[in-house]
Amino acid sequence: MTSEQHASGQYAIVAVASSAGGIQALGALLGALGPDLPVPVLVVQHLDPRHRTLLAEVLTRRTTLGVKLADDQERVKPGTVYLAPPDRHLLVGPEGILTLSNSELVHFVRPSADLLFESVAGAYGSRAIACVLTGTGVDGAMGVDAVKSRGGTVIAEDPETAQFAGMPTAAVGTGAVDFVLRLEEIAAAIRGLVENKRQ
Repeated sequence: MTSEQHASGQYAIVAVASSAGGIQALGALLGALGPDLPVPVLVVQHLDPRHRTLLAEVLTRRTTLGVKLADDQERVKPGTVYLAPPDRHLLVGPEGILTLSNSELVHFVRPSADLLFESVAGAYGSRAIACVLTGTGVDGAMGVDAVKSRGGTVIAEDPETAQFAGMPTAAVGTGAVDFVLRLEEIAAAIRGLVENKRQ
């Protein structure tokens, strides 16, 4: 990262994971983030690998941020949402370079939130925000632990109000979650964090 990027704010990236119920939740979250988010957003949404996904098109209609399926070896840019393609793990390196992988399933899923979060923790450390939304299963729990252990910040959708409580409950159960919020509160929390040192 350049010195300007270090100076421009405490946080440099947001990683979001969702599964069942996630398309609706992502639409609500991304739509509320506003048009000029100063950091990139990486998203793992569990999708059926047998079908071409229209997720980018669906989410583009709900947010003013740029939304696209991630490309291998692409460099992330602020204000853009990068979606893991179906059946590919999404990872990010220290220079903000994305990697797509078809390595083994993790917790029976590919893409895996755990792998995304672990790569974000390794690349960005304390400048990473990880967010777990609605979903079944436990994907993301190991990853939020990694983000927290490197000094990053972790947000989970409130399991009480999430459409599917499995993933947020597993994340909260790690003890690594900093904020447990209703879906409609998460965007404001993220904006508050990423803009905190921009006043």
